[in-house]
Amino acid sequence: MSDQDTRTAPAVAGAYDPPPPNIARVYDYLLGGKDNYAADRAVGERIEQTLPAVHLGVQQQRAVLRRVVRYLVGEAGLRQLVDLGSGLPTADNVHQVAHAVDRSTRVVYVDNDPVVLTHARALLADNKETTVLAGDLREPAALLADPVLRGHIDFDQPVGLLLCGILHYVLDEEEPALIVRQLVDALPSGSYVFIHHLLVAGEDAEAAAAEAVLRQGVGRAQFRTPAAVAAFLDGLALVDPGVVTVAEWRPDADTPPLSANPVLRLAAVGVARKP
Repeated sequence: MSDQDTRTAPAVAGAYDPPPPNIARVYDYLLGGKDNYAADRAVGERIEQTLPAVHLGVQQQRAVLRRVVRYLVGEAGLRQLVDLGSGLPTADNVHQVAHAVDRSTRVVYVDNDPVVLTHARALLADNKETTVLAGDLREPAALLADPVLRGHIDFDQPVGLLLCGILHYVLDEEEPALIVRQLVDALPSGSYVFIHHLLVAGEDAEAAAAEAVLRQGVGRAQFRTPAAVAAFLDGLALVDPGVVTVAEWRPDADTPPLSANPVLRLAAVGVARKP
């Protein structure tokens, strides 16, 4: 999900109306991408000022996503993945990591941002195992009933549900726990759920300041405690090492120690299996 702030100035005939900042494009900027506008860069720069090591954080988010996908396809044996809130295509996309393990793995990318959808469809035009659909995490019933999703994913077989960097954009009043429960209830036994979520770590001033910048720039952000993140996976069997920081989730053997960096304490990840 890549919600746009809908507050825009009145249109003026003949004038260019620049797009408001967008979560996916801010993330693209922080990753060093080029698919972003001035408004996105302005938000990204404010985040950088507040949290100078933010680039390490977004890089490690991509790194843990790669490790999780390799685990789901290589060790858990899944051949179906649904990536909700996939964001703009970048290096080592989910389908690329999955297909490096098993080329038959089917992948569905879901986002509600037109820019994301256009880029993803262009990238995947000739990829029969991978498809893209317009959908909103906050509307799980509509998403689950989507004929594109149902045509590409067999819900009689285990599915990997990827919620990477998306739930912290669902506010408490939008009932994220209920949304996750509805999605999990639709998954067959043997499916897995992956969550990456930004944390508000007690009195951590850096986390609070970064959340404030996100809220101001893109209109929404809700960091949560580690316990609140773990609660999203209640009723599922956690995969070792449980809900931990990004750097602590099954790091590659050649990865230098990173957990001491404060920015990496601002996000938790967890993978769990549906019995």
